[in-house]
Amino acid sequence: MALAEAGARGRLLRWPRVLLFGDSITEYSFQENGWGAYLAERLVRKCDVVNRGISGYNTRWAKLILPRLITENTGGDSIVAVTIFFGANDSALKELNPKQHVPLEEYAANLKGMVQYLKSVDITADRIILITPPPLQESAWEKECLAKGDKLNRSNATTGQYAQACVQVARECGTDVLDLWTLMQKNQDFSSYLSDGLHLSTKGNSFLAAQLWSRLENKLSALPSLLPYWRDVDHTNPEASLL
Repeated sequence: MALAEAGARGRLLRWPRVLLFGDSITEYSFQENGWGAYLAERLVRKCDVVNRGISGYNTRWAKLILPRLITENTGGDSIVAVTIFFGANDSALKELNPKQHVPLEEYAANLKGMVQYLKSVDITADRIILITPPPLQESAWEKECLAKGDKLNRSNATTGQYAQACVQVARECGTDVLDLWTLMQKNQDFSSYLSDGLHLSTKGNSFLAAQLWSRLENKLSALPSLLPYWRDVDHTNPEASLL
């Protein structure tokens, strides 16, 4: 059978999608032992896990991009889960990092606006997970800043205010939320979760992956594997199994 004929006979295969939207902690999540790579491995043949992490970005910029990533015409109905993971840059101290800083009230409004936009393209609240920024290990991050000739430009207490705002937005909008800032600090020495005081270490990636999977598993584990297991393909008439 010619390929064109096979294509005409078979239905277009469209994998459901999980969209990861965030800053560098999301962008780096497909690296070895990353939390996004963990999800992709768990969901192989069930979902495409799409990484839309953009290093250095804040919610002010993210809210402008989101409508360019998802519209009703680009298959919003195929998205089974979205993570929105911003705040590590928004919470930068204004006087020391004005380019990335977003005021707390605007941060909350931006998150709320992104959730409302997703709902407007028929992605329901139960498919949206907000993730708070992780805690900041100030001494380690200060070393990173000093190495670049900068002063410490973030604080854990300020990051915590943004985390609380994220949790409140999720409550108001009816979405799930993963309060990474609080969960990681249940272990008093949370530095092992971070590679440089801000970004996740291997242990931090593993922690986030486990926490996130516990929220996604019930929603996604029932999704069928796409295409039959190879032993179930009728080798004498593969078209009957595959088209």
